[in-house]
Amino acid sequence: MTESVAAIVNDEIVSTYDLAQRMRLLISTTGVQPTQDTIPQLQQEALISLVDEHLQVQELRRVEKDNKSTIILTDDEVNDELADMAQQSNLKREGLVAALKAQGITEATLVDQIRAQRSWERYIRGRYGSRLRIGEDQIKATQQRLIASASKPQYEVSEVFLDATRIGGMDAATKGAAQLVAQLQQGAPFAAVARQFSSSSTAAAGGDAGWISPGEMPPEVDTAIEQLRPGQLSQPIPVKDGVYIIYLKDKRSGAGQTLVSLKQIAVALPTTATPADIEAARAKLATAKATIKDCATLEVTAGKTPGVVASDLGEAELADLSTEFKDAASKLKVGELSDPIRTKVGLHVLAVCGKRAAGAAQVDHDQVENRLYGQQLSMIARRAMRDLRNTATIEYR
Repeated sequence: MTESVAAIVNDEIVSTYDLAQRMRLLISTTGVQPTQDTIPQLQQEALISLVDEHLQVQELRRVEKDNKSTIILTDDEVNDELADMAQQSNLKREGLVAALKAQGITEATLVDQIRAQRSWERYIRGRYGSRLRIGEDQIKATQQRLIASASKPQYEVSEVFLDATRIGGMDAATKGAAQLVAQLQQGAPFAAVARQFSSSSTAAAGGDAGWISPGEMPPEVDTAIEQLRPGQLSQPIPVKDGVYIIYLKDKRSGAGQTLVSLKQIAVALPTTATPADIEAARAKLATAKATIKDCATLEVTAGKTPGVVASDLGEAELADLSTEFKDAASKLKVGELSDPIRTKVGLHVLAVCGKRAAGAAQVDHDQVENRLYGQQLSMIARRAMRDLRNTATIEYR
């Protein structure tokens, strides 16, 4: 093939040879078959990716020069990335390179892609990630929303998001999504397609978005997911700034139960205890209760009162508790203590140390923070690329 110019990016040339090599790499890594319908899309994605990577490396070189720093991956770092990639396919580095060569793909093609993508990720995380702060109000609002939606159906999904501004508008995004859906239906691996085509923050994880509840995705996506069965792939779903493809892995009913974390202080009393014995136990519990500041120190402080036993009852479904404990736990707020409760074995004071909807493990503080962090960093990266494209001189041949 005669080599010519496919594009010029700020005076740097993207050759037709580079373009053909990147198309082969896309075919190899995604499983998308080259047909009359898919070749234009593969060519478009390959060319956009090459242009973006030229812009990224140009920007990184400028930043390195201005700051006298090193951002772009060294050869050793790229080799480490290649070794990790090969290990994921149960190969050694040499085996991966040989497998690419057998498909007409040079090692340099993959090396250039890795160097540009990983260096850009490092730059975005280093420049913006350290200054990006997820406020406690954001985390708490998300936690509360997730808890409130825990009684609704939940969906385990993977996603591909085609950014309309990146690939030439909504028509191009919709057409491209339809072609990808056709290839996925014919057996192309969803994770591989997501890694190469998706603009979502989940692309690096093969599109895996985990368990989501209604309200976490755009309304159009929520509506489409409700119509899917586990194992089913959606048709293209247009939203404000692009098009989604959703694969529903699993679905589970909303949690109707409430889980409570309980601790107690108690005084042992037989069923034959006299009123005087019961009154003495009440006095001991009142003394111990007065020393309790919070759940974390309950056992240490209350247990010092003679005759009082303090213990952690763990987490249980509210419905599974005894009638006496259930009534108290359902009325108490987190951090509150009950009045003395008489049972067959003694007199008890309950402390409610936590309360959540069953199945709402996703409200964990750190998980929510990491998820919000990833989403915001992805938005920043997409905005940075749009700014580079808008200020660049790009000529397509």
